[in-house]
Amino acid sequence: MADVIKKATRESYGEALAELGDKYENLCVLDADLAAATKTGIFKKKFPERFFNCGIAEANMMGVAAGLAATGKIPFASSFAMFAAGRAFEIVRNSIGYPHLNVKIGATHAGISVGEDGATHQCNEDIALMRTIPGMTIINPSDDVEAKAAVEAAILHKGPVYMRFGRLAAPVINDKETYKFELGKGIKLRDGKDITIIATGLMVAEAVEAAKTLADDGIDARVINIHTIKPIDKDIIIEAAKETGSIVTVEEHSVIGGLGSAVCDVLAENYPAKVTKIGVNDEYGYSGPAVDLLKKFGLCSSNIVDTVKKVLNK
Repeated sequence: MADVIKKATRESYGEALAELGDKYENLCVLDADLAAATKTGIFKKKFPERFFNCGIAEANMMGVAAGLAATGKIPFASSFAMFAAGRAFEIVRNSIGYPHLNVKIGATHAGISVGEDGATHQCNEDIALMRTIPGMTIINPSDDVEAKAAVEAAILHKGPVYMRFGRLAAPVINDKETYKFELGKGIKLRDGKDITIIATGLMVAEAVEAAKTLADDGIDARVINIHTIKPIDKDIIIEAAKETGSIVTVEEHSVIGGLGSAVCDVLAENYPAKVTKIGVNDEYGYSGPAVDLLKKFGLCSSNIVDTVKKVLNK
């Protein structure tokens, strides 16, 4: 994929906020002293009067966002995923989720691909945490095009939204001219009859590449992009299980409580099928170059190919 354009979804997030600021006058942005990293500084430069730096006090920032939402604003509270979902969890649960306020949480630097920042900052638990909050919508976009579309979808949605963005540049796999984002609906990127690969976020591009390699080996793999983890698209998952049998899920997140678990919940209740999860196992990450870490943890197309072959051989 050397000739493919790559862009970090955190950059897409910052650019989308700035672009949409003119269209939505009640949009405002809060940050926990990380505007350069979360890319909300782009919005700050254009709309300084609608940007609030809450300092290194993420829990307080969520409380401020809740207050702004209660006055009719659409606040985007931004920080690293570890702080937005982890450190501020209790405030998100009680001050945003419980009253079902219209707060959007922009969580950047999620997953193993945070790289050299190490285990303390590599949040592989955020989707699991946010899934437990009643009424919380969770979006994990795969690329620049999807991320920008998702930001506007979050604005139009009434209620709390958790948005997950990455630090590492991701291949742009969607066509801006034809792409359509629909909240809660998965996207079939490639049809197939032998097995289905269901991926989210940074792993979607890897799943597509894996399917191409598998095709060369005579294996017809379906690829589904689940950008909305909650509410999840049950229909596309059940259909895939009925038509292809086995499912392999791929996520840059713990295998506990994330996409794989959500898929298992759907199938256990509606159409039991074999599900194999690829993700971060019950362990912490560690410091290292992002690309190397992804390979080390099996979050790459080659491991998806190997896993699919093992599943089919069984």
